[in-house]
Amino acid sequence: MTSSSRGDLHFGTTLRVLAHAASQWPDHPAIEDTATGPGGRTLSFAELAAEVSRCAEALHALGIEPGDRVAIWAPNMWEWVVAALGIHRVGGVLVPLNTRYKGPEAAWILERSGAKAVFTVDGFLGLDFRAMLGNFAGPAITFRDDFEAFLSAGSAEQAALPEVRPEDPSDMLFTSGTTGRPKGVLTNHAQTTRAYWDWSEVVGLDHRDRYLVVAPFFHCFGYKAGWLAAMMRGATVLPQPVFDAGAVLARIGPDRVSMLPGPPALYESLLQHADLGEHDLSSLRLAVTGAAVIPTALIERMRTELGFETVITGYGLTEATGIATMCRHDDDVETIARTSGRAIPGVEVCVVDTEGHALPAGEPGEVLVRGYNVMQGYWEDPEATAEAVSPAGWLHTGDVGVMDARGYLRITDRIKDMFIVGGFNAYPAEIEHGLCEHPGVAEAAVVGVPDARLGEVGLAFVVRRSGSAGTELDEAGLVAWARERMANFKVPRRVVFTEALPRNASAKVLRYQLREQARALEEEAEA
Repeated sequence: MTSSSRGDLHFGTTLRVLAHAASQWPDHPAIEDTATGPGGRTLSFAELAAEVSRCAEALHALGIEPGDRVAIWAPNMWEWVVAALGIHRVGGVLVPLNTRYKGPEAAWILERSGAKAVFTVDGFLGLDFRAMLGNFAGPAITFRDDFEAFLSAGSAEQAALPEVRPEDPSDMLFTSGTTGRPKGVLTNHAQTTRAYWDWSEVVGLDHRDRYLVVAPFFHCFGYKAGWLAAMMRGATVLPQPVFDAGAVLARIGPDRVSMLPGPPALYESLLQHADLGEHDLSSLRLAVTGAAVIPTALIERMRTELGFETVITGYGLTEATGIATMCRHDDDVETIARTSGRAIPGVEVCVVDTEGHALPAGEPGEVLVRGYNVMQGYWEDPEATAEAVSPAGWLHTGDVGVMDARGYLRITDRIKDMFIVGGFNAYPAEIEHGLCEHPGVAEAAVVGVPDARLGEVGLAFVVRRSGSAGTELDEAGLVAWARERMANFKVPRRVVFTEALPRNASAKVLRYQLREQARALEEEAEA
């Protein structure tokens, strides 16, 4: 790619992405919203641009000015995209809210961000989102119920809207908060458009693709790698508000789905579904996934049983605009399954020891990222920003990784998840990867628990794979199998079988819940 076609230079802002799509593919469907009930719509790129203009004029009439924060608390639906781009068009900063939040959690972020207004829904997951807003003082616009009235209120304004520049902030995404209060991560238009132009090019996304977006729009994977990347390439977005394996399988054939990203658990769920063989999957073409633990067998089955031509893995975090490394389409299965790829163009990635010195290939250490994709900072938190980003521009990810001689990164863990067994560092994700090589294991999560002799030992929570290999699997058998393949300090001393691992809405395993379960089991055993 020449520098002149680079995403941040070619587009600069999400609004120029939209303008390009509306000019290049005016009548091509941008969004086909058929799964969100009454009120779903199909919008061409030209129609999407027109609705975004209406939304911007309505926001302007509401008094939203450049730099103002505006939140969206809603599932994947066509209105989400219109509102997000409308916020951008008036120079506002988008603040997405996790749809699994309860009222106090949402209220804290609305207050912390200083949001001037919020778009929301009524009745999603049986919850009254408007009621949960509590004492929020700003305007609250409900998708489906009063969105059209809101759009019409500004249509006569035809105001002179501000110029939006590439360096202007585009969004404030809050971290998952699994280790404390969430922090608001600021990024600008240029960072996002450059990163996901490159991302979509590596993936091979184009205007012929029909992209089923299961990842929540409030997350980078559903927003930036989702509908925004699709808009860059002219692909059609098919919003899916909630993941259900049966519902997704039922959509693939009739909706001619070709692009279906998701965490490994999504593909495992599809492969294990009882009705898998009854569905037409011939349209599937592109898959993108990412995790520390991806069994090689899963990548192979995604290709042979689900029919994906291309499977890409990658690694990123909110503070790095959601993406830092990616595999490439021609990488072998082992590389795709066992690594998160190499740095994306224009970004540096290295692995360092506790003193900050670069480590040689094969040595585990903290992963650092430097480049255009590193956040502008945490919202109104200079101390936390200084802790996360060094004066030289290196972002401390808190992830433990190993880089090979080719520059391919393998994430082995979070620094805080490591536990020490008799003086040896044990990395849960490395152990989990080993356990998932067993034909009866679908998923595994390992936490450290106290041990009188060794200090700590591993306890594994395991989800059995469907079929005889999983049915016949027991604790003693899995531990014995692991002893033959792992150093003794890595072998879990106990295995707990479970139907599913606890996850947040972004599909991250909630290790603190597993630690609480492990603590309760230990206390029960001692009683």
